[in-house]
Amino acid sequence: MVNSISKTVQTLIDGDPSIQDALQRGYANYSKIAKILKPEIETALETNVKLESVITAIKRAKVDYQPLHENIIKIVAESVIHLRTNIAKITVEKTLHALEKVRNILVQWPNEFFQILEGSSAVTLIFDDKLFPNVKTIFERKEILDEKKNLAAIIVNSPREIIKTLGCALAFYQPVSRRRVNIEETMSCFTDTIIVLPLEDVSEAFSALTDVIVEARRQMEGSN
Repeated sequence: MVNSISKTVQTLIDGDPSIQDALQRGYANYSKIAKILKPEIETALETNVKLESVITAIKRAKVDYQPLHENIIKIVAESVIHLRTNIAKITVEKTLHALEKVRNILVQWPNEFFQILEGSSAVTLIFDDKLFPNVKTIFERKEILDEKKNLAAIIVNSPREIIKTLGCALAFYQPVSRRRVNIEETMSCFTDTIIVLPLEDVSEAFSALTDVIVEARRQMEGSN
């Protein structure tokens, strides 16, 4: 039971930037935090737990929270989240023949959602699920290294300042990773930060990103 409480407390702290900040800076009231977390722990474990056990678990929890710098807070606060569901991806071996096919695909569907990730040995296409049968038949079976459906893309649109401000993308990736969400692919395109993940993880990731944006806006209001 002690291990279960510790794991649950760690998960809850990982998903709450405000508690992480309080613990990291050393001004946290362990008793009050324990009282806040106790009902959620009991719901998760389906049993009653002692407040003292929760306090002990909080004190032992690992916190790796880095508060946002002032110049990043403004950018995060002014960011807007968009969601695209029913996304698929196909990864193919990077050859001249495959690259030519990729270029033809972009010409064939110029108005559709397409993102291309080009690595040293492979190219990944991320696109609307409805095009999956058409795109797949363009490549030979031996060219396809991986394919997945039932994905979603969270697109964070930020002000233009993000282009020249270091650390902004990390401000979006960290809260998602703390929720133990598996990021399939990620990329940046001008002012957009795009995170591709399994459809079943969308709610958790969307909530994490919303929380960090809301917190940034709260800090902006407090500084005015």
